[in-house]
Amino acid sequence: MAVILGIESSCDETSASICIDGEIKSNIIASQAIHAKYGGVVPELASRAHQLHIIPTVDEAIQQAKIHKNDVDAVAFTRGPGLLGSLLVGTSFAKSFALARQIPLIEINHMQAHILAHFIEQPKPSFPFLCLTVSGGHTQIVLVKDYFEMELLGQTLDDAAGEAFDKTAKILNLPYPGGPLIDKYAQEGNPDAYKLPEPQIPELNFSFSGLKTAILYMVQAEEKKDPNFLMENIADVCASVQKRIVSILLNKLKKAAKQTGVRNMAIAGGVSANSGLRQGLLEMGKQYQWNVFIPKFEYCTDNAAMIAIAGYHKYLRKDFVGQDITPLARMHV
Repeated sequence: MAVILGIESSCDETSASICIDGEIKSNIIASQAIHAKYGGVVPELASRAHQLHIIPTVDEAIQQAKIHKNDVDAVAFTRGPGLLGSLLVGTSFAKSFALARQIPLIEINHMQAHILAHFIEQPKPSFPFLCLTVSGGHTQIVLVKDYFEMELLGQTLDDAAGEAFDKTAKILNLPYPGGPLIDKYAQEGNPDAYKLPEPQIPELNFSFSGLKTAILYMVQAEEKKDPNFLMENIADVCASVQKRIVSILLNKLKKAAKQTGVRNMAIAGGVSANSGLRQGLLEMGKQYQWNVFIPKFEYCTDNAAMIAIAGYHKYLRKDFVGQDITPLARMHV
């Protein structure tokens, strides 16, 4: 029986999870509300909050899984990518726990873990599959050939999809985090109310900076005509914005499917919780007869369950690291 403790601290969620023989027994997430008043994550504040949360979060995960800390066989932790100060907290705790217990240490690539979250529960995708990984910091199309054999086919050249949502929310005077609020308003609006451009970016890469500028100019022009424009039309604006961001993502995924011939499609990352993206992928899957895999909401955002399941598969391969390991702010899939 393999018992894996997973630690996630890449950004502003402190999370711990226990995985026993590939089954998640607990997944505790401590969020940080302090960043809301600053309109975004403040790295120094995030690091301090991780220091406060890490021990009680791990303790709760162990208790919920109904095991003892001495039952843990290995510690898996997020090495990167992420905020360096935040990663340091999780890495230091994981190294200390492993050293004290004399058990193996397993480094995990945060972006690979988002993809491997699909192996937490049924149905699980078969290899190969394409994964559209979309979050606040990343937008990628990845060809997944095996658990840890992944090829990056395309990525954003500037803003990520999550940034596009959050920066648009600022333009619309919505509080942080704005992505979920845009999704909420969009469900009440007309997605065809405002025509927004779709960037023509070569190959399988993405760009969202031009779209963000187009939204800003559209709002400014409308507010010149009517100062109450946003107040009266917020649902239609959000619906139009969401439709365009989703179409940019899914049109590239469709292109990737055509190029590779792969029919298994998955989404991962924080933006995969967006209702428009989830529905759009299901509809496109029916149209093109794809096998579609969408994670549960709790495994979309940053969480330690995805770290633990990735750690479990590395544990089976005896893929361990030493105490000299250091976190990396940037890592490739």
